[in-house]
Amino acid sequence: MSTNKRKSGLDDAQLGARIREIRKLRRLSLTQLGEISGVSASFLSQLERGACSASFGTLRDVTEALGTTLAELFNTDQAPGPRIVRHAERPQLLDGGARKYMLSPRPLSHIEIFAGEFDPGESTGEEPYNHGDSQEFLIVIRGSVDQQIDGRSHILEAGDTIEYRSSQMHRTVNVGDEVAEVHWIVSPVTVPNTVGSNEGPHS
Repeated sequence: MSTNKRKSGLDDAQLGARIREIRKLRRLSLTQLGEISGVSASFLSQLERGACSASFGTLRDVTEALGTTLAELFNTDQAPGPRIVRHAERPQLLDGGARKYMLSPRPLSHIEIFAGEFDPGESTGEEPYNHGDSQEFLIVIRGSVDQQIDGRSHILEAGDTIEYRSSQMHRTVNVGDEVAEVHWIVSPVTVPNTVGSNEGPHS
């Protein structure tokens, strides 16, 4: 594992403490973070204790696995208190006929919230998917959707809510003739991989 020095404004102990804090919020063990990031658990343990340095490449792998960024990791000026995600600044995870946005600010802690918009006939994908094993809620804000869970269809209208486990195979389809808008709420957070994977933009 590379230990090239980098100038970040944080010493090794401070950086390690920030990584440990985010990992704890994500409820990940060192072994789990190592499997997701491709960085060994033993190296991560040393990194969190401030016993070694890491290259930017290694830190990028770790922060991506934690669902955050290098800029957020090195941001020491963020004041405590409410965090706002402006409508125009919401990270967009899917675009086209099916659009998905992250509403919860990063780094994520115990809950993640997404907004989805589906043109008529559009869906989360051709095949059902699952991710992690968390409690997940789908809330229909506008329109009509078919929430398919483990092969069963559930037709939902505006104002309806359905709860299921994120480990169940699920898929959302707009079955109405107008744009459907939904919100997903997932707790605890599931670990995102790259955009386009089952554990990234989907919920």
